[in-house]
Amino acid sequence: MEPKKTIYIADDEQNIREAIKTFLESEGYAVTAFENGDLLLEAFRKSVCDLVILDVMMPGSNGFTVCTEIRKLSTVPIIMLTARDSDLDYATGLSLGSDDYFTKPFSAMSLVMRVKSIFRRIEFEKQNAGMIDEARQLSFGDITIDTKGKSVDVVGQEVFLTPNEYDLLKYLIEKNDQAVSRDELLESIWGYNTEIETRATDDTVRRLRKKLESSNVSIEAVWGFGFRLKVRDRND
Repeated sequence: MEPKKTIYIADDEQNIREAIKTFLESEGYAVTAFENGDLLLEAFRKSVCDLVILDVMMPGSNGFTVCTEIRKLSTVPIIMLTARDSDLDYATGLSLGSDDYFTKPFSAMSLVMRVKSIFRRIEFEKQNAGMIDEARQLSFGDITIDTKGKSVDVVGQEVFLTPNEYDLLKYLIEKNDQAVSRDELLESIWGYNTEIETRATDDTVRRLRKKLESSNVSIEAVWGFGFRLKVRDRND
């Protein structure tokens, strides 16, 4: 029998912490809840878990700081929680390497759905890992991706991308200049179905555009549909 997936939660609001814990445990996950991020980080350093849920504003180290420290140790999925619907908070959390972001108040069941989606995506990646050519390279315009090392070069210079940014760029390059819908990206990159509302795709595209400013490749919006790659003239 496969062992239960383990989840750590840090939130200083007990009612939220316990509600999330109860819902996740009812779905068969092994959940440990902490009243602040420092306690979670201490536990994580002793024994890693399969997924982390972090409140942004907590006594002691805030969620962003804890996320940064965890990313030094592991690529474990991280979901951030915040009481503010702030684009800056959202972008900060994702740029630090979190996988998704929830604004309070939120439905505990919606959070459970995203947790399930993240685990489905991880299992899919594991199942397909052996099908990838170890020495494979992808290129589009002046962008080259080393899929073995998961590195991205633009005009010969390495560009640092978060895991979601890398996966999204790689997916678009694999599609060449074909338009890809937001729904397809959500399902393929994040593992979400179309019933889940999230700004993950648009925000990740926005950050990717900024990181690829020196490239001759642009990520174009296809109105009412999604995105596609285009090689632009340097004079544009």
